[in-house]
Amino acid sequence: MSCSQCIGIEELFNDETVSKELAAYRKNGPDKITRLLVDALKEVGTQGKTLLDIGGGVGAIQHELLNNGVQTATHVDASSAYLSAARREAEQRGISDRIHFLHGNFVDLAESLPPADIVTLNRVICCYNDMVNLVGLSVERSKALYGLVYPRNAWWVRLGMAILNLINKIQKNPFRGFAHPSRAVEDLIEKHDLRRIFYQKTMIWQVAVYAR
Repeated sequence: MSCSQCIGIEELFNDETVSKELAAYRKNGPDKITRLLVDALKEVGTQGKTLLDIGGGVGAIQHELLNNGVQTATHVDASSAYLSAARREAEQRGISDRIHFLHGNFVDLAESLPPADIVTLNRVICCYNDMVNLVGLSVERSKALYGLVYPRNAWWVRLGMAILNLINKIQKNPFRGFAHPSRAVEDLIEKHDLRRIFYQKTMIWQVAVYAR
């Protein structure tokens, strides 16, 4: 991720925006897409496992899975506002001692992170220009399960992404979204000896879980 993209993430996912998202999570729980991923992982089994949540946002996946058998979690995020919100929520739930929070670019930090049983990327691939490194390094950290939410490779998704990028450009925010080809993402995961055991799609998103 370029420095400009990091700056864009900090500007886009700022304290005001993140506070609203945290309030919505506290009121309603995980959104529909996040719930699909969490429920799929629970169905496979999370008891006694470790979690690496990349771009974990307010911590919805961590909090739900730590309440469902996961022992410890690591949250890596490029947004300091997201990390702060996730930490506040963890403290309120009394589980902050079971989560390790890291601020920065996962690709830069990957080699220093120990493997985890479960690795998740919930709407993260679309925020990253270097899909090959992001997916490749994150798959390598997964010992058992790999869960992700990523955009469908459809014309209306690409159009929406182009419009959002134009808005960010006009507002002078360097953040850009990316609609990476689905087949390229899937091929890269499968090359690391993972097979897909769950898949569901919505109008915009694809939710998938892979296992070794």
